[in-house]
Amino acid sequence: MRVALTGTPGTGKTTVARLLPYRVIDLNALIRDEGLSLGTDDERGCLIADVDALARRIEELAPDEDEEIVILEGHFSHQFASEAIVLRTSPRILRERLARRDYLEKKVRENLEAEALDVILVEAAEWCDRVSEIDTTGRSLQEVADLVVGVLRREIDLPPGDIDWIGEMEFDP
Repeated sequence: MRVALTGTPGTGKTTVARLLPYRVIDLNALIRDEGLSLGTDDERGCLIADVDALARRIEELAPDEDEEIVILEGHFSHQFASEAIVLRTSPRILRERLARRDYLEKKVRENLEAEALDVILVEAAEWCDRVSEIDTTGRSLQEVADLVVGVLRREIDLPPGDIDWIGEMEFDP
């Protein structure tokens, strides 16, 4: 079974995935390392995924009908899984994290708006049969990883819809 660990860039997906007791497929690394891109988006400074080639490769690596839980980690991983766990982070914290990564201001703004407007959460709800939502703000990486494991073991229910960051955003007139 493929499970997406998804969320806006900077919410902790990659770091939390390293703490999980499951096999993890890092979609960004897969795209980069196996040449599964259509080129580079120079405006955003990132690769453009070849979604069809990526979907075929994911199916080879982790057939969805397998019993084993395989975590697909990446901000669009929900497009390839039947279940998604969406990590969420306060835009105030997210801004600091993205700035430390030297993101262009335009890309920072785009990601903050996506987080405030629940873009990844809405997409996950459209693509997946089951969606959980975890607020990572103020939690340690281990706490978040423990919540992910609890959700996957069906010990914890974290349904989407309780997180609202819109009040934290400053919108240009």
